[in-house]
Order: sequence, then structure tokens, then C-alpha cells
Amino acid sequence: MKYVQVYALFLVSVCYSSCGQNQTNVPQDKIKATRANYSESQLKEADTTKVPMSMVRNVKQARNGDILIASYLGVFRYDGTSFTNLTSKIVSPRFSSFWDVLEDQKGNLWFGTRDSGVYRFDGKSFQHFTTKDGLSSNTAIHIYEDRAGNIWFGASRYDGKSFRNFTTKDGFPSNSICLLLEDKTGKLWFGAPLENMFVYDGKTFTVLKNKDGKAFNNVWSIIEDRKGSIWFGDVNGLWRYDGSTFTHVSQRGAYAIIEDKKGNIWTTGEVNPKAWALSRYDAKSLYDKTPTVTEIKSGGRMGFLGILEAKDGSIWYGSGNGVHRFDGKIFTDFRNKEGQE
Repeated sequence: MKYVQVYALFLVSVCYSSCGQNQTNVPQDKIKATRANYSESQLKEADTTKVPMSMVRNVKQARNGDILIASYLGVFRYDGTSFTNLTSKIVSPRFSSFWDVLEDQKGNLWFGTRDSGVYRFDGKSFQHFTTKDGLSSNTAIHIYEDRAGNIWFGASRYDGKSFRNFTTKDGFPSNSICLLLEDKTGKLWFGAPLENMFVYDGKTFTVLKNKDGKAFNNVWSIIEDRKGSIWFGDVNGLWRYDGSTFTHVSQRGAYAIIEDKKGNIWTTGEVNPKAWALSRYDAKSLYDKTPTVTEIKSGGRMGFLGILEAKDGSIWYGSGNGVHRFDGKIFTDFRNKEGQE
């Protein structure tokens, strides 16, 4: 559909890239980029508020239950009562531009930025990694930890000591990659803006294609469900792969995908040129020819981004103007003093 293609191009226009030293200085190009997105009043407010007030790309949960929020104006932690800006001491909110956050197996927190590399926080101090330290790019919009404990930032893999950067010289079909998933069989699934999705089985790189012979392009989100099927979103909407057959599930955009505790599939993404939505695909009908989908909530462009099911079953999602929670009945907008949307 045309609107899904426009959606993909819009995402690419926002950031086209592949998904240490102790430093607190911020590159000047970052300052210019961030300032262009927000008014002076918004930036001043960001310096004082303890609530995410800007675009939230990703929401994750720490092992202790805290909610971790990567926003353009800082990385926040919500402990169930209040928010804390974890990055305010290393960079002013008005100069930050964070896209992703992850807690690794050792308990370290990693923060990925749009154009200033990555930060690691061990609970006491920060370490800043950039291209000077071996990172392939200072753009780190996606962070992933594989089973071996390696941390991936786009085309860079960090083993705890050094970075290994992968390119076409290593056999990769593209230099612009993001490791999106390591499935139960150990296969690695890669995708990137404007690139074809491919899989690495330890020996061979395979660019996957649908029954029409077309590769899946611009894959940003992918999960493996409890049955072992792979769900992902590309320029044509939501797909499912059962190991042998690709099924086009929906033309709804799938910027982000999760499977909840009940087996339902949730997505965020564009549903028409002017609206994005939070959608839920019913667990009992997932493998039907036409799964039952419920549009939980819709809104303007970029209104629904990264998504998380918290331990208490609530659904958290980022948007173009903050972070939100849905407890099954009530939507909470944390920018609103009253809370309820």
C-alpha cells in the first residue's frame, strides 16, 4: 500500500544509518540536530522536568521491574512512583538524543544515541564509546545482546573488551546492518533502513524473499513467538514466517512488535497517511487466514513507537511526545498532571 511505503520513507528520512573513554562532552553536530527539533521553551522545560517530554523511541524493563525510557531529551527510569533522568549528569537534556536502552546480562545499562555513540552505566559511573574507541558509527539507534553476552550496535559487536565491525568484506550482504534477533535455533536476523532483511546461520548469509521473489525491505521490528514463528514488519506491513512459508498478516504498519503473556501480538505503526495506532492481534486467531485485530488506540503521526509489556501486564509505549501506559482499561499520559488521557 502507498501509505506504508510513505511510512517507510518517513522513517528513513528521520535517520538513515545502521542501527571507550569516560567523556561528558557532546559533539557540536548533535547540538544542532537536537535544537532543530524542539522550541526554546521545550528545551528549557526539559532541563527541569523529571518526566519524559519529548519523542520516546524505545521502552524497556530492567530486571528489578523499573521501566527504562529512551527519549530524545534523556534516558529515564520509572520506579513505579517517580521518574529519574539517568543521563542528566553526563549531558544536558537539551543536548541529548537517545534512541535505545538495554540492561545487559551483567546488569549494566547501555544507552544508544542518534549521533554521539553509546554510553554504558554500571550503576556508579558512565563510560562513553564512539568511533574513536572502535565503534563503527556514532549512530547507535538499536542495541541488542546475543546469548553469548555480546552487545551489538548496528554493525559493531562488543565482547566486553573491544569492538568487531562487520562489513561486506566479512560476507555480509550490506555494510548497513542491525542485529534484530537471535532466534531459538541460533540464527541471527539482520535488518536496516532501505536494506533487505537477511539471516546468518553461522555459515551462510541468506536474503529472504517472499513467494513473489521480492526481498523484505526496511525491516525495523522482529520477534519470535512461543511457537517459534518469526513476526516482522517491512514496507508492506506485518509478516509471519513459520520456517517454510511467509504469510502477509496485515497491511498495518509494524514499527514495533511484542508478544504478551497471553500470546497476543501487539504492534505500533502507521494505519493511514495521517494516523498511527496501537493494535492487538488475538492469540486464538493468530494463525487463521485473517487474524482478529483490535485497534486499541489511534493518533497522529509517530503517535505510537517502541512498545513493552511490563511485568504487571500493563502495556507501555513511546510516542512523539512522551511515554504512555495502558493497563487494560485506562491510558496514562505521564506529561498530564491528572495522568489520565
